[in-house]
Amino acid sequence: MKQIKLSALILLINISFVIAQSQPAYELFNQKGKIANYDKMIKDLVKSDMVFFGEYHTNPISHWMQIEMAKSFYKERGDKLFFGAEMFENGNQLVLDEYLAGFYEEDKMLPEITQLWGNYATDYKPLVEFAKEKKLRFVASNIPRRYAAMINKKGIDVLDELSPEALAMIGPLKEHFDASVYADMKDKMGGHVPPNMLNIQTAQAAKDATMAHFSINNFNPGDLYFHLDGAYHSDYGRGIIWWVNKIKPGYTIKSITTVLRSEWNKMTDEEKAQIANYIIVVADNMTQTKR
Repeated sequence: MKQIKLSALILLINISFVIAQSQPAYELFNQKGKIANYDKMIKDLVKSDMVFFGEYHTNPISHWMQIEMAKSFYKERGDKLFFGAEMFENGNQLVLDEYLAGFYEEDKMLPEITQLWGNYATDYKPLVEFAKEKKLRFVASNIPRRYAAMINKKGIDVLDELSPEALAMIGPLKEHFDASVYADMKDKMGGHVPPNMLNIQTAQAAKDATMAHFSINNFNPGDLYFHLDGAYHSDYGRGIIWWVNKIKPGYTIKSITTVLRSEWNKMTDEEKAQIANYIIVVADNMTQTKR
């Protein structure tokens, strides 16, 4: 009887394990569409100059993976590691630097950061605090939102109206802008393309150009730069990566992105090979954080 009960218990455990494995929170893939090993991925990525992490802004798996990768990168590269993030506008760089240097507490820093994202405490604070603990640099790479809004409203020529001080906060947009890089933005809107579509594409490019600009400006030979951004900003080697290569080619750049399971299942082998070097496939019904 005891043997029967023990066998039944083992069977139940095995069934539970199979069920759990059939509903994973995430899976990690390489460009060949094969399951990737986390440690091997880290060994590969640390050979880069820059690593861009394309996230879903409210997906907890993205944010958990970011801090885990940061810890792993630090073990490999130490103080050569530094961070950057779309979530911080470059006008906040001084405040962020002063906080990381320990000049004042968080309750003094937070009110000084303009346009701070609502999910900072749950999703981005862990990386900022890790940088502070390890005395690592953190780049506020994004364009101030007011300038992106101006470009969205008036187009690229609005830059001619701005002061030199304002232009210093914006990447070299006019020098390299190519609307064809953002052609798929029209496809995402279906048959409802707004009349100011070119301005929308230009505003998107202004963000990418600025993030690329400040990424390059803060990079020193031998560094490992780990940048967080929405997946569209770095998928398929476009967005920020395209701008880095256009402004100053020669960096070794790799990327990781986040994809929903339903999206992954529809992607062709070619799309899987091109979207990023590594892909985190997450459950569609994953609980989201609040932004």
